[in-house]
Amino acid sequence: MSKAKSRTGTKDIAINRRARHDYHLDERFEAGLVLEGWEVKALREGRCNLSEAYIMLKNGEAWLFGCRIEPLGSASTHVTPDPLRLRKLLLNRRELGRIFGGVQKEGFTCVPLSLYWSHGRAKLEIALARGKQKFDKRATEKERDWNRQKQRLMRRN
Repeated sequence: MSKAKSRTGTKDIAINRRARHDYHLDERFEAGLVLEGWEVKALREGRCNLSEAYIMLKNGEAWLFGCRIEPLGSASTHVTPDPLRLRKLLLNRRELGRIFGGVQKEGFTCVPLSLYWSHGRAKLEIALARGKQKFDKRATEKERDWNRQKQRLMRRN
C-alpha cells in the first residue's frame, strides 16, 4: 500500500464520500483531466458531483464516466454542454499499467475520490479499491463512533 500524497496548496471542488464508505482504498493516483472551457468555469463555481462517477478502462486509456458537471447559465451560445460526457484522464504509462494490472489481475476496481485544484489545474484523485462487505461497513462505523466518543471523553477531562 502506498501512502496518500500530501496535497498542500490545493482546494477541493468535489469529494466522493461514498467511495470511502463502500471500498477499502489501496493505492492512490493523481490524474489530470481533459476539460472544455465551460467545464473549467463550472468547476470554479463548484458545480460538480462525483457520487455516481466511476473510471472506465479501454484501449489503454482511462476515462471518467458519470461525473456530472452542471453548465453555467451564462454559457456560450455556440457550445452545447453535455454534463455527463466522457472525460479522458491524463496518467503516465507506468500509472496506467499499474491500474490496468490491478483491475484485470488482482480484482481491484478503480474509483474517483476527489476533484481539486492544484496549481490552477483540475486534478482527480483516484484509487485502486476492493469492495467492502456489509460487516466491514458496520465495523468501520463502529470504530468511527468509538473514536468520536473517546475524543469527547478526553475533552471533558
